[in-house]
Amino acid sequence: MSKNNETRYKSVFLFICFVSSFPLIFSYIFDGRASAVTNASPCKVSHLSDRSIEWDCRRLMKGETLENVFGDRWQDVARFNRIDRRHIYSGSYVKAPKRLDDIRDFSPMPRYYPPAEKESKFILVDISEQFLGAYEYGQLVFSAPIVTGNKENSTPLGEFRITAFSKIHKSSLYQIEHTTKFYPMNYGLRFFIDRNGVSYWFHGRDMPGYPASHGCIGLFDENMQTEYYKYPEKPELDDARKLFEWVTSSIPDNRGFQEIEDGPKVLIIGHKSFFNMSSK
Repeated sequence: MSKNNETRYKSVFLFICFVSSFPLIFSYIFDGRASAVTNASPCKVSHLSDRSIEWDCRRLMKGETLENVFGDRWQDVARFNRIDRRHIYSGSYVKAPKRLDDIRDFSPMPRYYPPAEKESKFILVDISEQFLGAYEYGQLVFSAPIVTGNKENSTPLGEFRITAFSKIHKSSLYQIEHTTKFYPMNYGLRFFIDRNGVSYWFHGRDMPGYPASHGCIGLFDENMQTEYYKYPEKPELDDARKLFEWVTSSIPDNRGFQEIEDGPKVLIIGHKSFFNMSSK
């Protein structure tokens, strides 16, 4: 084969490879899950509570979703992985419990928490578990997976209070990727303002299965994802709304920003350095 023919064949081969990749490229452009594609995997994050559950790291094949793989237990699997459906796509990995009954209504939070027994409303956040619990006089009434600060932006530890809320809130610092729109922080509950005047909130956001925020504490809000990313088509996970309504149930909401006095106490414990990164 002459050098010119060899070069021509190589060019044709590369062109065919490029064209054959169009379906994948366009699926990432037009699928709301495109921005969620990442090399990170929930399987690589080990929480202490994982030790009580037998699970395998399962790769989702083409066409598989949490719903059609785990049926009516898909929400339990999402909670166990601390992940939302926008971050699950063909080729991604999830922790798949060997027995789904082991994670029914999964929560690593204690059912009774003595330090909260005198509080009508108390929020315990465990960064090590990436979970929170809402307590009434020490009894757990609600729990939810969360996402906290990433490597560069820690979530503050210690004792705080909810000092303000805003049902329809937006970040003044960060934008939705690839857009000029400021990131929505729906169902916002402010619990801290640092020395630089930066506010920290509980709010709805993306849930990728690992610490990824700028310091705020995020909860499931699939309605927001459907609005901004067009996925999932039928939103169901809405822990941000549940926590917001639990905190503000006795306070008239004018749908704007409101400061409050003597809001529920918040205790944030643990540390993301407790995570054991596996090789899966």
